[in-house]
Amino acid sequence: MSVTQSDQHAAQRLWPTGWLRETVLSVGVLASSGFAPVSAHAIDVHPTVEEVQVALDQGTEAAQRQSPPEKFYVRFGATDELHSNGFLITKLSGLSVMATHMALRGIQPSKTDVMQILEGQTMLVSVSIFGNALNFAIDSYMVFDQGGKTIKPVTVRFDGVASRSAAWPESPRFKAKVVASFNYADFDPNAKTTITVFPANGEESSFTVDFSQIH
Repeated sequence: MSVTQSDQHAAQRLWPTGWLRETVLSVGVLASSGFAPVSAHAIDVHPTVEEVQVALDQGTEAAQRQSPPEKFYVRFGATDELHSNGFLITKLSGLSVMATHMALRGIQPSKTDVMQILEGQTMLVSVSIFGNALNFAIDSYMVFDQGGKTIKPVTVRFDGVASRSAAWPESPRFKAKVVASFNYADFDPNAKTTITVFPANGEESSFTVDFSQIH
């Protein structure tokens, strides 16, 4: 890359490192020196300045390509429209999602926006489940299992009224979401984890996700 090209590339960066360093240090996030390589693991409770920078840049670049913010969700489970699946949002993926949303509207996240995500104490997990009754997802619950240890969520919400599935009117007729938030302090962000959703009807759905391999 020529000097001119390098200068142009630097000028295109919308997130000044000094601004980010001040922001992440104010919330106790690690600031690495120089140009240390960015970790490949996304479930980082204390991301470095460089990791935050990359996450924001990726969101801005996605918006320039007209890519949807959802591309940064960490997905698991089935890839078809009739079997249980889900996604989780880490701090870094949350920054990319936010940056994409805002860039598509022609604006940039403020310091407050960035700090809100970095200061977040919980990780969101959303799972889509299927059933044959309109209210089948009521009172659903979700837990993590890590090596025999059960981690309960801080909050759980569910669709009281399900929507029609792609199979309607055949089985499974309905689709619903169960969304839970887990405190980062309660689980190991690098452990192999089983995510299980328990609908009231007892037909549970489980997914094995190796948190250490998320990137």
